[in-house]
Amino acid sequence: MAITLTETAARRVEKFLANRGKGIGLRLGVKTTGCSGMAYTLEFVDETKPEDIVFESRGINVIIDPKSLVYIDGTELDFAKEGLNEGFKFNNPNVKDECGCGESFTV
Repeated sequence: MAITLTETAARRVEKFLANRGKGIGLRLGVKTTGCSGMAYTLEFVDETKPEDIVFESRGINVIIDPKSLVYIDGTELDFAKEGLNEGFKFNNPNVKDECGCGESFTV
């Protein structure tokens, strides 16, 4: 089981954490929402919870709750700029289908 970051994503997370002035890593998760059923969540973390699973990728702590790990195990987080848009991109091998707007997915 693992969650990884590309070099571009790791640099972006480092920049966000530096701008915040605190934080121990990035929490990835899923929530039930959208037209396909699940959506990704991202938040910066100042402390872990006892049930958290922590992965290290390119010097960044990636924190996952056990319920979300089932849906995002093996995911690679990237950061991409496309024209005027930029943001994190999830390369999740578990995804079976995505909604047309790209905001939610099913496994």
